[in-house]
Amino acid sequence: MEDWKIKIATLWLFNEVAGLGAVILMFMEQDVLVELVEEGTIQGIQMSPEYLLLGAVVLLVPLVMAFLTLTLKDSTNRWANIIVGIVWLGLGIADLPAYVAEPSAYAILMMLAGWVALALIVWYAWKSKQKA
Repeated sequence: MEDWKIKIATLWLFNEVAGLGAVILMFMEQDVLVELVEEGTIQGIQMSPEYLLLGAVVLLVPLVMAFLTLTLKDSTNRWANIIVGIVWLGLGIADLPAYVAEPSAYAILMMLAGWVALALIVWYAWKSKQKA
């Protein structure tokens, strides 16, 4: 298996773990679980079935991309990683106001770690095109 594919698949998994870690740490914040149990909200967002479905999709995309990175043909693989990586990075940057509104060191650290992983995904995918 080619080295760039393993690096990219690992970075997708790194991105996923960073995101899950941020969520787990958020639940350790004071009153977050109380708010979820009593009001059905987290940081003011109603936990509806539709929102939870969206959350499931968000959790699955990096996992699917890690698998596809190891199985797709090179050309398709490169473009899938470049496009999804850029889209995922754009969605993360669009979520930046939520982090700025209520800043916490752990959330910012995990967000930045995820962004670095996504930027490296796009970089490795782009560079692999030049080697082929």
